[in-house]
Amino acid sequence: MERGVASFTYEDLTLEYSITGEGEPILYLHGGHSNCLEQLGLEELVEQGYSVIIPSRAGYGHTSKRIGKSLETACSFYVELLNELHIDQVHVIAASTGGPSGIYLASHYPERVKTFTLQGAVTKPWKEARKRDALFSRFLFYPYVEKFVWKGVSSVARFSPDFAFKTIAPLYSKLPYKEIKERTLSRDWYLFDRMTEFQRSGHGFWIDLHQMKGSLEQELDSIQAPTLIVHSINDAIVPLDHAEYAKGHIQSSKLCCLNTWGHLLSLGKGSEDHNNEVIGFLNHHSA
Repeated sequence: MERGVASFTYEDLTLEYSITGEGEPILYLHGGHSNCLEQLGLEELVEQGYSVIIPSRAGYGHTSKRIGKSLETACSFYVELLNELHIDQVHVIAASTGGPSGIYLASHYPERVKTFTLQGAVTKPWKEARKRDALFSRFLFYPYVEKFVWKGVSSVARFSPDFAFKTIAPLYSKLPYKEIKERTLSRDWYLFDRMTEFQRSGHGFWIDLHQMKGSLEQELDSIQAPTLIVHSINDAIVPLDHAEYAKGHIQSSKLCCLNTWGHLLSLGKGSEDHNNEVIGFLNHHSA
């Protein structure tokens, strides 16, 4: 699977992006601690004849952090990227903390959005369950600390994948580890290793925390594009009520609650249901 990585400059700021595959375009807005090298769920979309464009969101990868000044600024850059690529309209998929950007884009640029998919996405003001967890995550992913954290995670995953998975997977799921492991597929170990290899937080995670504070109720109410909302009932990162909240506000939406093992919808038993739902939805609304 060949992936091209490039960047363009607009108003003296840089937006990094990748393009994989050929066909009808999808703009994929990745979640936290990721970038344009996102792996999960990409292969299935490309195999179905889609071209997947992934911008590194503000503060991630080599994208300027100042693009994350506001959702309005960030989304204006995504539109300029489409202009740069001579693309009039795209399917938009917004995953996890990419949810607010996707919601703003679908609301304010309806003529550029063919369909909209929310994938385990944040859709309302973010509140961490426990103050201790909030403080701990802010320390671990502070811009000048996070690179050492992710280097350590990647090293452990490479030399002891079982231990790394046993340590990290429960953070993504409400299920006990024994059940998570029973639901794991053989290919998941490779995908999990690839995920940890490319993960970095940069300044992006802190920008996400700021952007997830505000209400997007008005934007959700105004979305007109056909919308698919997919979410795991076992998600420990983004609670299911975020999906239910979006369903309650987007008129032309379908909510699909999946019994995958957690937040990473492309991993484990049940991930084929996720793939079938997303691809079926895209194919139904494709040219």
